[in-house]
Amino acid sequence: MDACPTLTRGAVVIDLIEAHDKELVERVRRRDEEAFRSLFARYAPAAKALAQRIVRQAHLAEEIVQEAFLAVWKNPGGYDGERGSVRSWLMGTVHHRAVDLVRREEAHRRRAEHAVVDVREEQADHADDVAVELDRPGEGALVRAALKGLPDEQREVIELMYFSGLSQSQIAERTGLPLGTVKSRTLLGMRRLRVALVGVER
Repeated sequence: MDACPTLTRGAVVIDLIEAHDKELVERVRRRDEEAFRSLFARYAPAAKALAQRIVRQAHLAEEIVQEAFLAVWKNPGGYDGERGSVRSWLMGTVHHRAVDLVRREEAHRRRAEHAVVDVREEQADHADDVAVELDRPGEGALVRAALKGLPDEQREVIELMYFSGLSQSQIAERTGLPLGTVKSRTLLGMRRLRVALVGVER
């Protein structure tokens, strides 16, 4: 006999919460900052927990939640009450952004792996050529001139590699740069250097 009244009371509470959420969204549409803060305080913890389950990094989860709620502030009209609750809309927004981030990170990882392969191929194809040029009488000045034409960050890693004899890992340690950055700068610098040297030869 008690189950039915209990269920009824639960449904009433849910209805009241949803009505209050819709009121907050409506106030956000009118640029009410207090309403936005209330909405954030209510759902940000659950949103962060959801994002963290997907991206598995707390700082990334925080960024996702902040971006998602910023999007809500900019476009509160995106909520359609006929399609679900405010909570489900907010959680769906966070979930979508978290999945997008995971996909972008995966794509970035694949590009980085390809870049590493390209760097190795580039080094194999052209590093010896640079050394040969430096050994030729009168050619060293031309190569150094070509190096001067490189952007500073690319010239730095190539000079450390070929004049100081450092590996890419050692360059990363000395400069404090991520190893991936050293590799990409080497790739771009070697390509520019090759073009410059081919131009000299012609």
